[in-house]
Amino acid sequence: MIRFTKLHGNGNDFILIDEYDGEVMIDKADFAATYCDRRFGIGADGVLFLLKSDCADIGMRLFQPDRSEAEMCGNGIRCLVRYAIDEGYLTGAGTSTIETLAGVLTVDLDGEWIKVNMGTPAFGGIKHLAGYEVYSTNTGVPHAVIFVDNPDIPISEIAPGIRYAPVFPEGANVNFVKIENDHEITIRTYERGVEAETLSCGTGAVASAYVARRRGLTGDRVVVRTAGGDLRISFAADGVAFMAGGAVRVFEGAVEI
Repeated sequence: MIRFTKLHGNGNDFILIDEYDGEVMIDKADFAATYCDRRFGIGADGVLFLLKSDCADIGMRLFQPDRSEAEMCGNGIRCLVRYAIDEGYLTGAGTSTIETLAGVLTVDLDGEWIKVNMGTPAFGGIKHLAGYEVYSTNTGVPHAVIFVDNPDIPISEIAPGIRYAPVFPEGANVNFVKIENDHEITIRTYERGVEAETLSCGTGAVASAYVARRRGLTGDRVVVRTAGGDLRISFAADGVAFMAGGAVRVFEGAVEI
């Protein structure tokens, strides 16, 4: 029997497997493909594995429904931290460090929210794809950012052509962004690996806020509206991005492998 915990960050939901005391799941990719299914499995956008780390307080791995392993996930790391605080792996006081494939990230509690140092986004230039001006950036994972006047468009039809475009050799999450004012944006994100729109994407929120700020459309503090709730994105003077949002523990369970 494999025990798991279900959590979500703004509706971006995850199965978490605790491997702090040793490996539980050998074929992590196959487990994700099987149990992320919302009809024949537990249902989730991905599977988080909490590990010990030699260079940070804890480690994180994330496998997605298509069996791929993601470098990082903004909503996922908050869920991991929420669980780690609940279980006593992290104290919840001061700064904690999390090892990911995108590097070691630092997190702090910001009231009830978890604030993550997302590092400095990398700008990859402007592409013209599927009739859109596409801004390429990396916030731990590759993103395409597209500004639209009305986000109520069929992104499940539009996004795959951009997600799989040759200019993104590793694929990209695709974000459709509406500027509401100089401190608020609304986004919808089609996620690589999930191959569908998700209710929220933390790295996508950072990518969208970063490009909006770079274009002079917003300032150093931006509220990002997603279908699953709000995220607060801020930028330090040196360009480092911070993401703050909630994470909710939903239920516990076990599956027989």
